[in-house]
Amino acid sequence: MALSTEPIGLPDCAKFTDDVVADDLLDLLRSEEVIRALAEGGVEAARALLDAQARSDPRLSERIAELRERLKRQASRRIGRILEDYERRSVQLHTVSRTEQDRLAAELKALEARRRGAKALDFSHLSDTSWLPEITDALLLPDASWNQPEHRSLWQRIRAFFRRLWDSLLQLLGRRRRPTPIADPGRPMTFASLSGSGRSLGPSEVGDVLARLSPAQQEELRDKVARNVGDRERDLQREAEEKRRAAEAQQRALEAEKEEARRRAERDAENRLKEAAHRRFDRELKERGLVDERHGELSVTYGLIERFARIVLEEESRSVPHDVRLSFKGAASTGIYEKARLRQPEEVAHLDLPSSVVAARMEGSRHLDEGHSFIYREITSERVHVVLLLDKSGSMSESHKLDAAKKALLALYVAIRRRHSDAAIDVIAFDNDVRLLDLLELWECPPGSFTNTAEALHAAHILLRSSKANRKEVFLLTDGLPESYTDLDGTVKSGQLDRAMDHALARAQELSTVNPLRFTMILLKSDHPEYEIAARRVTRTLGGSLVITDPEHLGVELLVRWAGGTETVRKAEPAEAPGPAPPTVPRPKSKKRRADRRMGG
Repeated sequence: MALSTEPIGLPDCAKFTDDVVADDLLDLLRSEEVIRALAEGGVEAARALLDAQARSDPRLSERIAELRERLKRQASRRIGRILEDYERRSVQLHTVSRTEQDRLAAELKALEARRRGAKALDFSHLSDTSWLPEITDALLLPDASWNQPEHRSLWQRIRAFFRRLWDSLLQLLGRRRRPTPIADPGRPMTFASLSGSGRSLGPSEVGDVLARLSPAQQEELRDKVARNVGDRERDLQREAEEKRRAAEAQQRALEAEKEEARRRAERDAENRLKEAAHRRFDRELKERGLVDERHGELSVTYGLIERFARIVLEEESRSVPHDVRLSFKGAASTGIYEKARLRQPEEVAHLDLPSSVVAARMEGSRHLDEGHSFIYREITSERVHVVLLLDKSGSMSESHKLDAAKKALLALYVAIRRRHSDAAIDVIAFDNDVRLLDLLELWECPPGSFTNTAEALHAAHILLRSSKANRKEVFLLTDGLPESYTDLDGTVKSGQLDRAMDHALARAQELSTVNPLRFTMILLKSDHPEYEIAARRVTRTLGGSLVITDPEHLGVELLVRWAGGTETVRKAEPAEAPGPAPPTVPRPKSKKRRADRRMGG
């Protein structure tokens, strides 16, 4: 078999781009600024950031212009398809109208020819039986001369009276008068008719009536037949005119609908162009997991709050001493590692790739995810359990104290996770009630009512009393003294400050039985000296420390107090089996979240 020696033609690579260029708007914005805007101001703040950046960044402005130009072309094609659909409907309507008009014109033409033929009807020899219905209708007209009563003079009426009287006398005498012979009307007309046995000829009642008509009456009958045909012709003309007008009205309505659809499509296209950048921006935020749609609105996600917490930690770390800042980078190296599941994104640097690939293949997956990933985790001897108590009473909404407290707790959470990736961290927000929160719920929690410090300390005791950790810490962040308490029957009572303080001291005494325990209260500055007195009583009962600060320095104070702890290195020995998970405070009204988002680690 001969082989072809013709050269193979290769495509011209100059026509194709070398690299795939992304057109995402988020690529031209600093991720830290976007995350901060979303966390602090929501989607509207992120859109405002995009608009401001577009006014100063030519690349972003050009990318938005390209996006709008592409949307213009799409809108033009969409409007073209709409207009084509209306053109097709218009052609169909015109075709139907034209067909109907042609049919009516043909019928009018036939009626006109029939009206002319009615003038030449020969009633003595009527071969076209199609005239019979029209002739019958004309014969039955009440205004016809042959349907009118015969006009007789007075002498004729008298003669007829005596004739009837004479006939009556003859009948009484038993003699009958011979009937007067009827004058011969002449030959009756016959019409061809169809019967079951075929074509036959027979006398016709209509023909008999026609034969009795005088020439003048026959002429009158021709006029009436022609007039009936003319009436039908005029009715058909009116029908044709009405249908023509209806078709024209439908065409005008279709044109108006087409114009309205065009204007509506242009308005939609214009609105899309105005919101093109924002729509594209929102879609990119959803694709990257920064926002999600809840209850018909875009809201920030748990992952975004985690990233925002790391940004807050980096900012707060700039104000802490250098040695404390280094402690946030992680624990000292022990040189002893154990293979374990991936828990934190930062641990991916210690990925055990062979074990992770084998685990993925064993479960039939072609890709690695968190459930299949194994890392080498450094073994340390310290187990940490931290409880963060946040006062979210109504007074915390003043002077942005609640927002500052949320940021401070986010930074502290990330600092604890970086140093102890397996630490158990529980965040409790309290006013009259107590709730266990995750990061997203913490950031979104609104201010409440009164301060139930006793119930918050009781929740911390429930979480820590069965914990197996050898480092247990409680951070209580508040701006005032206890204002409410929970009675033995579960009823929350407020307004009795002395009773509330007594319950808080009793719960503090209960919490002090946890061993080991390190307690720190952060009190935001106030003009009321009794707030500091109450805070010192609670702190003294727990053997902890009291820090009085303002919202601006709250994050730094928390980080410094946390970094005061130490960590010891454990000798190389088999790892102990993990203890039971600490009990959680009941959350009857909050929905259950995924296990990897639980604050307890």
